[in-house]
Amino acid sequence: MNALAKSRAPSRMETSERRDAVINVRVTIKTRDLIDNAAAVTGKTRTEFVLDSAKQHAIDVLLDQRLFCLNEEQFEAFINALENPPPPTEKLKALFKEKAPWER
Repeated sequence: MNALAKSRAPSRMETSERRDAVINVRVTIKTRDLIDNAAAVTGKTRTEFVLDSAKQHAIDVLLDQRLFCLNEEQFEAFINALENPPPPTEKLKALFKEKAPWER
């Protein structure tokens, strides 16, 4: 164990909850070094940095699917589109007849 690891206090992630799942990732040396440099700048271990980054990105992706902001004009257009949808096209009808990818 190096001096940095000995002197560093455990992070919240290390002390808060039991970790039962494993994620293995193979990356290029260049990518690993980039992650290591960024982790060092933020005072985190590689694992902490990768997990924090992945969790934040996952949250952002999910929020992008659920939350959006509109000005008044955009909101009116959005409500109008919801209340007055165009008639379904043949392509849309065909799409709804297909099984979802996870059901195939």
